[in-house]
Amino acid sequence: MHILHIISSPRSNSYSRQLGHQIVEKLLAAHPGSTVLERDLTIHPLPHLEEVFVQGIFTPAEARTPQQQTAVGHSDEVIDQVLAADVLVIGSPMYNFSISSSLKAWLDHLVRAGVTFSYGANGPQGLLKGKKVYLALASGGVYSGASPMAAYDFMAPYLKPVLGFIGLTDVEVVRVEGTSMPDLEPTALAKAIESVAV
Repeated sequence: MHILHIISSPRSNSYSRQLGHQIVEKLLAAHPGSTVLERDLTIHPLPHLEEVFVQGIFTPAEARTPQQQTAVGHSDEVIDQVLAADVLVIGSPMYNFSISSSLKAWLDHLVRAGVTFSYGANGPQGLLKGKKVYLALASGGVYSGASPMAAYDFMAPYLKPVLGFIGLTDVEVVRVEGTSMPDLEPTALAKAIESVAV
């Protein structure tokens, strides 16, 4: 089994990073001999989408300029890494109720018409099938379940549909919550790890 671990927190000891690593460790223990590719989007950030990229993806590969080839190459690399993976572990801290811009840039390079999804007679169809995704989400407050703050969570409600749109529908959300709350922080990470089923 090949695991792709996406890290999007700039903090070296962040809860989403720790949770993602623990999920990977559980997967390795359950599937000995598996391999892991770790992509840290804060160390190697992707460029935000620019006109040269948009021009490039609508230009036949053999006709692209060197600048277009470079721009599209970022997307090709992201897609190739996901295609090669059996399992994805995607870590994200909550920033202003949503994901980080580095993770959004990764998704913008991943979701590509004709490559990871296509339009047909019955509407859009995801082309990435048969992969398991774990979302390792961290937040200072509690935003799940019946929490009065649940309406402010734009992480899982965004990530699950956008991943599902490209065919990644087997998604497990794992949350480490209350990391800024003195009564919850001491056990938050352990509870999140315990909830992971691999």
